[in-house]
Amino acid sequence: MANNNFNPWEIKGDIDYTKIIKQFGLKPFDKLLPKLNDYLLFRRGLIYCHRDFERIEKAIKNKKQFAMMTGLMPSGKFHFGHKMVADQTIMYQKLGAKVYVAVADIEAYNSRNPDVDKLRKDAIEEYLTNYVALGLDLKKCDFYFQSDRSKDGKKAGAYYSLANMLGRHTTFNQVKAIYGDISPAKLSSALLQASDMLHPQLKEFEGKPLPVIVPVGVDQDPHLRLTRDVAHKYPGYDFVPISSTCHVFLPGLKGGKMSSSDENSFIALTDSPEIAAKKIKKFAFSGGRETLEAHRKYGGNPDVDVSFLLLKFGLEEDDDKLKEIYDAYKEGRLLSGELKKYTIEKLENFLVEHQKNRIKAKKEVKKFLAKL
Repeated sequence: MANNNFNPWEIKGDIDYTKIIKQFGLKPFDKLLPKLNDYLLFRRGLIYCHRDFERIEKAIKNKKQFAMMTGLMPSGKFHFGHKMVADQTIMYQKLGAKVYVAVADIEAYNSRNPDVDKLRKDAIEEYLTNYVALGLDLKKCDFYFQSDRSKDGKKAGAYYSLANMLGRHTTFNQVKAIYGDISPAKLSSALLQASDMLHPQLKEFEGKPLPVIVPVGVDQDPHLRLTRDVAHKYPGYDFVPISSTCHVFLPGLKGGKMSSSDENSFIALTDSPEIAAKKIKKFAFSGGRETLEAHRKYGGNPDVDVSFLLLKFGLEEDDDKLKEIYDAYKEGRLLSGELKKYTIEKLENFLVEHQKNRIKAKKEVKKFLAKL
């Protein structure tokens, strides 16, 4: 069933995460494998629902082969909203997954930007470089562009053939129910994404059907539903159904949706510490009261305060410290200005270290791309 508030190419208004779980047949997490609680996105409930995640937990627990697949949309600067997927990619790699990272340049061309050279430049200089600086091991990663899957003819042929053949098992009614009205170009991109998710299981890649986890924001869940629907209809090959998780969105600095076209709505990982501090001071939406007296008396709302949410989404790794900040702000003992000051300090420290890592990452990426 299509959702009028969002699709993979556009989000409008607020998202009711609880309603979406019921509407799309997703499952909330019950009891996690203990080692997953080492990762704050899981233990803080930021990865909040799933499809068939039990299959991935079983593979991790028994040290069995599994893969993780993600796509990146090379549209502008890499910011803290994008970092959520990068963090999950690196997490699954550490848990033993073979990682597949697709640059969705064909989808970007069809839906956002026809400048192919700019798409490729952003994919490498912004996205891949930041992934590596955050900890992605390129030796355990299959990185590719949708427009140029592989120099190996058999692999490329298997990938594109799968995308074309999946179209036979897709109906217009099915597409309309999942996406609403979409253009032929977007439908073509959706089928190519289905191939992205399924092709690790082909004999030309991992050699056999195996569990694949695809972490997404809930706006991308329609692609998962289409892929799962068409996979079991594909003749002559027994795909393991795709597993997925959905994470909540980090809001933009001004509240609401983060927009890649508005640089004041996000912190880019290439922003200088000084620029990042100015953005927090000037634009970060506050959950504080209108007056000091009211804030002291009634307390603030950390759940909508962007400075606090940046801490929750990873800048503050200590759960006890995060709870201390949450309680102090909610009870009015911590002021909005004080919260912003603390967040700025954490943010500046992160950016200084990350940008040092980017210098090293550029050299790794250059060597890696020379071998592709």
